[in-house]
Amino acid sequence: MTARHAVVVTGMGVVSPLGDRVDAFADALLAGRSGIGPITVFDASTLPTRIAGQAPLPAEVPLGDRKVAFALAAARSALEASGLAPGAGADGRAPRADAGVSLGVGLELFNMDHLAMARRPGFALPEGLAARLGFLQTPSEVCVHALGHRFGLAAPPLVHVSACAAGTDAIGAAYRLIAAGRRRFMLAGGTDSMINPLGVAGFCALQATSLRNDRPETASRPFDRTRDGFVMGEGAAVLVLERLDDARARGARILAEVAGYGSSFDAYKISDPHPEGRGAFLAMARALADAGIGPDDVDAINAHGTGTPKNDPAETLALKRLLGARARGVPVSATKSMIGHLISASGAVEAVAAIACMLRGAVHPTINLHEPDPECDLDYVPNEARAHSQRHVLSSSYGFGGHNAAIVLRHPEAIRP
Repeated sequence: MTARHAVVVTGMGVVSPLGDRVDAFADALLAGRSGIGPITVFDASTLPTRIAGQAPLPAEVPLGDRKVAFALAAARSALEASGLAPGAGADGRAPRADAGVSLGVGLELFNMDHLAMARRPGFALPEGLAARLGFLQTPSEVCVHALGHRFGLAAPPLVHVSACAAGTDAIGAAYRLIAAGRRRFMLAGGTDSMINPLGVAGFCALQATSLRNDRPETASRPFDRTRDGFVMGEGAAVLVLERLDDARARGARILAEVAGYGSSFDAYKISDPHPEGRGAFLAMARALADAGIGPDDVDAINAHGTGTPKNDPAETLALKRLLGARARGVPVSATKSMIGHLISASGAVEAVAAIACMLRGAVHPTINLHEPDPECDLDYVPNEARAHSQRHVLSSSYGFGGHNAAIVLRHPEAIRP
């Protein structure tokens, strides 16, 4: 049997409603700052929800698609931070067949700019090969192909469309490939932008989003009794994952170990989690088992924490079942309270948040938590960050359709020899 390789994170990049640098992102999280504001990307004045967490748009926007731009910017930052120089590039190095991309991406089957063009009289395809390919391919395909070509990663790419669990699934899949010896390193993460007329209107039609348009910064309130739905966000996060032995051999700074991954599928309802959190519990329990640790080893939780009426009580029940008697003593942070719900990017951005806070010896707050829901009675770190040493953090994501995913992140000082 082939030995299992330890897998570590050596670089991270983020584009979020709280900025596009990891240090600044972590500073804002620990300060409890909100990145939610009025929608300016399009005219949302006729919609019930007119607020979102918008991310800074990079200078380069390939094919006019925001999620592609976010992914490229985050990947570039992650690679620079890691010190890795992958395959093809300006110096003409050959692509690396032992490295690839694993990315969670949104589900749209269209590019909004091209869709707008198609409605114009006398529409014709834009000139140029890239534009023609962009019209014929989905943004999901364009994203992984752009990353692979730009950074010379020639292994077959993986695209994850498991809704709000996609970013965490992407990290988990990359971790498994490296652990099994099938890849040397991977770019893994998620990117999404549904802040467009169809994306926002669709969630409004489901009555899933907050209507607190007058005070956007207070609208996302996970686990609070007065929560009224999630707030849309956008952005990307990409992590560089590689073998521990390779990272040590090249003297890389190790940020964390991806110690375990678990997933499950509810098969319950399209838009509702199982009310007892059965799928969430299974994903988290499988992640702990994969990491070889028990509930007593979990020092902090980065929760899915959407702020919807149904998710928060179900997630609380799942955590109680997982942690047992320790449940009320483990801090639980909801990153979405500050940046909103980044859909397919959320799990990856929250993994960056978990690692950045773990390295600083702190847990970030769940803001806007002023009236605790009696059904949500755990320690959600209300409104203020807290110093807290962590060896293992559990980060979990749950998506429409019943997708559930969780990863265990280990502090570099706790990595086994």
